Amino acid sequence: MICFGFRASNLVFNQFMDKKVQKLIETSIQIIKDASLENGAIVAANSDKEYYPRQAKDYHYVWPRDAAYICVAAQMAGIRTIQEPFFHWLNYRPENFKKEGLLFANYSTNGRMEVDQFQPDQAGSVLWAIYNFYKDDLAKAEKQEVVIRRLADGLCSEWRGKYFFKNTVDLWEESNRKTSTRMENNHTYSLAACAKGLLLAHKMLGNIEWEDVARQMIERIDDSYDHKQKSFLRNHGRIDDPNIDASLLGLTYPFEIILPDDARMIQTVSAIEKNITINGGVHRFQFDYYDGEGSAQEGAGAWPILNFWMSIYYSLRNDRKKSEAYFMWVVEKIKDDYMIPEQIFSDFREGIRPLVWSHAMFLIASKYLGYL
Repeated sequence: MICFGFRASNLVFNQFMDKKVQKLIETSIQIIKDASLENGAIVAANSDKEYYPRQAKDYHYVWPRDAAYICVAAQMAGIRTIQEPFFHWLNYRPENFKKEGLLFANYSTNGRMEVDQFQPDQAGSVLWAIYNFYKDDLAKAEKQEVVIRRLADGLCSEWRGKYFFKNTVDLWEESNRKTSTRMENNHTYSLAACAKGLLLAHKMLGNIEWEDVARQMIERIDDSYDHKQKSFLRNHGRIDDPNIDASLLGLTYPFEIILPDDARMIQTVSAIEKNITINGGVHRFQFDYYDGEGSAQEGAGAWPILNFWMSIYYSLRNDRKKSEAYFMWVVEKIKDDYMIPEQIFSDFREGIRPLVWSHAMFLIASKYLGYL
């Protein structure tokens, strides 16, 4: 009888969680629609909405990287009405993009540059999103030829065979971790995004230079594996950064530079779990103090996008048990408003919510687990 009761309660709990996942899917679709503006811009969070907390930091800006993931997630959820307007927005709105072919940190919805950090992974991520939208009929990708060429040529123009000429900043936007203009140094995640983006641009339009530059970047990624530490380095070159960083998951998904069952990737994920996964929640990197709202003295929280990223990784490894564990860790902690924050803390702090990228990664992980 005790055993039967345990099974029954387990069944009820699982049914409850399944319903919560479905409600989260519905909410995520609405939040993505809310973030997709009339002029084609896709913002990281729509602070104009009633549900956006008054005290939360304003994320009513376009980060092209966030928008790229949002476009792919929306497509998985059956939404195909926001992607081309966003590609069009990219074509004519971002400040200096037509002139330089480069994307910087973030932009106001009218295209004015807000932060002038060169983040090359953004261009690679957008190329990935464009390819995904047209992959069933690549001939239609010619509709975005101007944007594709501008993005790919912009990356190649700054590449010097082993590093970028400009200072680069990675996806976490830590301004004190810029790469140098005077010596070889690269953010590994950024190279993965750029290499994949250039390979996909070559598939769409055909340009051998793009492919050659991508191969050079992949060589740098292979060289960033540290055999002593048994993980990829988040930053590699003349000066290495050995701190474990969860963004290295991007080498496998979505950029497919390293296979999920590659021994080097398995060891890297193991290092992420050992060093920056705390009580089930995945943190960005060692010694991370950014918390979005507080003084930053209290330390950072776990990032839902990273739990979902780990879930996707384990889905690719066909390990459903671990994939579900990382996925449900977040789902269980989401409040009754079904809004997924930027960070989850173990204390009273509340992260910025809803972060649209969090909802996008939730939808992608849901797709891999079969909920979507």
